Amino acid sequence: MKLIQKFTLLAFLVPLGAFAQQSVSGTVTEAATGTPIPGVNVLIKGSTKGTTTDFDGNFQMEAEDGTILQFSYIGFTTSEATVSGSTLNVSLTEDTQQLEEVVVIGYGAVRKKDVTGAVDLVSSKDFNQGPVLSPQQLIQGKVAGVSISSGGGAPGEGQNIIIRGQGSLSLSSSPLYVVDGIPLADGDGVGGSRNPLNFINPNDIESMTVLKDASATAIYGSRAANGVIMITTKKGKGNEFKFSYSGSTTLYDPTSYVAVMKANQFRTLINDIGDENAINRLGNSNTNWQDEIYGQAFGFDHNFSTTGNIAGFMPIRASVGYTNQDGVLKGDNFSRTTGSVNLRPSFLDDHLKIELNGRGSYTENAFANRDAIGASVDFDPTQAIYDPNSPFGGYFTWLNADSVQNNLAPTNPVALVNLKDDTAEVRRFIGNAKVDYKLHFFPDITATINVGIDKSNSHGRTIVSDQMPSSQSDWNGSFSNYRNIATNKLFDAYATYVKDFNDKNSLNAVVGYSYQSFEEDDNNYDSEKEEDGIPPTTINKNKSVLLSYFGRLNYNFDSRYLFTATLRADASSKLNPNDRWGYFPSFAFAWNINNEQFLEGSEVINELKLRIGYGEIGNVSGLSDYLYLTRYTQSQSNANYQFGNSFYQTFRPEAYNENLRWEVGNTLNAGIDYGILNRRISGSVNAYIKKTENLISNVTVDPFTNFSNSIQKNIGDMVNKGIEFELNAIPVQTDNFNWSIGYNISFNDNELTNLPDQVEVGEINGGTGNRIQLHKEGYAPYSFWVYKQVYDENGRPIEGAVVDRNGDNQINNDDRYLYKNPYADVIMGLNTNLNYKNWDLAVVTRANLGNYVYNNMASSKSYERRATENSILTNLHTDYYNTGFKALTEVNLESDYYVQNASFFKIDNITLGYTLRDFIENTNLRFYGSAQNVLIVTNYNGLDPEINGGIDNNFYPRPRSFVFGVNLNF
Repeated sequence: MKLIQKFTLLAFLVPLGAFAQQSVSGTVTEAATGTPIPGVNVLIKGSTKGTTTDFDGNFQMEAEDGTILQFSYIGFTTSEATVSGSTLNVSLTEDTQQLEEVVVIGYGAVRKKDVTGAVDLVSSKDFNQGPVLSPQQLIQGKVAGVSISSGGGAPGEGQNIIIRGQGSLSLSSSPLYVVDGIPLADGDGVGGSRNPLNFINPNDIESMTVLKDASATAIYGSRAANGVIMITTKKGKGNEFKFSYSGSTTLYDPTSYVAVMKANQFRTLINDIGDENAINRLGNSNTNWQDEIYGQAFGFDHNFSTTGNIAGFMPIRASVGYTNQDGVLKGDNFSRTTGSVNLRPSFLDDHLKIELNGRGSYTENAFANRDAIGASVDFDPTQAIYDPNSPFGGYFTWLNADSVQNNLAPTNPVALVNLKDDTAEVRRFIGNAKVDYKLHFFPDITATINVGIDKSNSHGRTIVSDQMPSSQSDWNGSFSNYRNIATNKLFDAYATYVKDFNDKNSLNAVVGYSYQSFEEDDNNYDSEKEEDGIPPTTINKNKSVLLSYFGRLNYNFDSRYLFTATLRADASSKLNPNDRWGYFPSFAFAWNINNEQFLEGSEVINELKLRIGYGEIGNVSGLSDYLYLTRYTQSQSNANYQFGNSFYQTFRPEAYNENLRWEVGNTLNAGIDYGILNRRISGSVNAYIKKTENLISNVTVDPFTNFSNSIQKNIGDMVNKGIEFELNAIPVQTDNFNWSIGYNISFNDNELTNLPDQVEVGEINGGTGNRIQLHKEGYAPYSFWVYKQVYDENGRPIEGAVVDRNGDNQINNDDRYLYKNPYADVIMGLNTNLNYKNWDLAVVTRANLGNYVYNNMASSKSYERRATENSILTNLHTDYYNTGFKALTEVNLESDYYVQNASFFKIDNITLGYTLRDFIENTNLRFYGSAQNVLIVTNYNGLDPEINGGIDNNFYPRPRSFVFGVNLNF
């Protein structure tokens, strides 16, 4: 009987189950206007099953009663609705998510709509794609007023970042990096590291926030003079564990070489201008030396991560990654292994929250011999690579009468690449423990303790073979090594008070204390010093400390009027005790006009906020330690002083300046944030004036007034003025096709307004001690200091003919003038993203206008006499055909002819992808191809128009790269 009952019950359940899965249809509209919305994503909550609304906002799908459907669309808030019957109509309200989005600003966070300073947030969905090895590349071209360029084309090469123009003369102009609440040390990191941020796997980064004006950066005081970049890594979330894998393979291809004469061109030149000895030195080969040292390179990248929740109270994210990239200069390699873990448990009904971050990296670098870059330009193209009679490993070498290398001759480039090994390993760990406790007896106050450590340990060595061509008769090779340890310790303690007094008044106040120490321990050994009787080992230990107190007050009235005040007091051990403390205040006010009654509910204007702020920031970043103290350096072992019959090593005093003070920057910023048409168009406009006082620079001092002829000194003032404009638009948004555009443009003018003594900078190749740039009052820093070239009727420069500007009938430094500078007047970024069904396309472009470069490769390598002098043959730069210059003179070398307009337009990246959605249940697979450094449009005649510092000399060319990759999420 029981069996019959079970079958009967089953017979009833089967049809019920069949009818429970029903067709549900409906229309999705705007809540404010009732207009249907096409292209809305409709998903069954907790799955990837769903559909999209058609052009009229209608949808239809299969779903059971009681199923929760999620409705999402760009520009509107995601909504949920429960299926009950066959019809389900939904209205979506305006998406304020972007405005409600939390922005990390240091020692806390605020909603984006409550930001009062100049702040830009770039999240992972907006990051640049392609072969990204360092975090800075993720936001290149994305933020107005932020210039980002690599130092060259080596894998993992350092990135040069300038926010709102050059910020100092001799101190660092780089921003402060803060990773998960830990401010990193200044500088380029330990020896053996190409880039101080290479320890971070870009795949682990959730967002990067750029704080640009003083009202936003003042909370970090003296470390923030050049802006702040807040890096927030991905955290654990959700209840179920999810996994992600990404992998890619990259081909790097050298794109261009320095323009030098080919073998047949060079033979013709030597036969025309050379004597019999020179002609007899010509070889029978046709060697492209740049082809010999450069070549295609490959790389690959693998990353795996998981995120989820342990026991329901401990979100976790863990990741591992491995990257291996060769460089186009033979022998170059960058290898990185990373691991990270993030835990965020909470206790006591969320009154106690703990965040633990640990991130480790192991980097191996093989540094190719960059001396080969210049040698490949110089070396005679008629010579073969190898010579069986050469005493140096069979590599062709210009020998003198003693059968050693002519000491004025370039070294065989292939020998330079093959016979020198320069390798290093860097181990780095950065971690912190952050504890937030919301007081039970006073829940408006949260007490926070943040303890962090950033420790790097590097080992490197350089081995030069005894087969390397050398002018030393007793050359037997060389060996050197180094060990660097850098330790950055952090302790923060602060309290946050958050209170909503009523519907209109709210307050957020922070007060705290910070202690950060930076220690270095370096040990270096050099075998050549040992052979010369000089102590081969040098040891350097130093430590600096930053002690700080800070406070910030945010007041919000009715989400209309916002006020922020900040004060930070910093004491740096780099300055003398009397001038050690600096006090840096800031104030900012914002008015959310769109929340005023006359705009409330507007269907056109969704955001309109006016901002104005002022702040003061100090700077000692990049300043050496102990400069206010007299320091002593031990003499070399063979430089002794005799007392009687004994000889003693001496100690010599180093230069010092006990009056060094803070550089102080005062910034006034005014801005507008806007969003219209349901934020289909949004962006910001900023205008700023930054005055930097007490600039620190290395200056010449009178004899016998110090222990050196130059010291670091506070000498002058500088002004940066600029305007920035950002625009984000969604021109097309349908059920199958979406198109978004991001554009930014910034204008910057930089001028030294007070500088009693001009300072020569910018050392160049050619001659001895020549400098091509000058700091001078009334001009931009690093302006080119040159002679005005005279040209013939055909527009060809006349050798040695420059303008006698002061009319004294002689040519000397008094006739040089300041002409242009390396920094662009206008910086632009344009990126666009298109999505059609499962296809996606992203294009990133940039442009610089008004930047100039001094072409030192042409100026020092294109004079006729160079080809045959010093009893060797040396190749010439093809600019010789334009000038016909015979000799290298200071007048020729320092001519404004070689200062060239380097404005450019670049297509940085094109990425095309295709996603297979649910090809396995709850699993998405994306394939993509990407091209990097696609196109450069410029009138600059050198290798690359984007040269940091503006002097083009022995530049490592940036390659073009092609990537194929996959992303798997399950």
